[in-house]
Amino acid sequence: MNEHVAHTETLAIDPWVRQILRCPVTGAELVDGVGPDGQPELVSTSEVNPLAYPVRDGVPILLESEARHAERVPSED
Repeated sequence: MNEHVAHTETLAIDPWVRQILRCPVTGAELVDGVGPDGQPELVSTSEVNPLAYPVRDGVPILLESEARHAERVPSED
């Protein structure tokens, strides 16, 4: 159930905002994810240094100090 709530919160970000959001460390695109604690996060698609940023109350926290290392996100090719 937490996973559904987390996914809904992440999707609350307007599409036009999503198009311009990038990882502040690598510049990679950010995609929806769910952290180990079941909370929503945005995950960078960087192949070299994938990072995950928490989303709190619908607001992505894009600070390097808040990021955690994430598994590489598979490409959609």
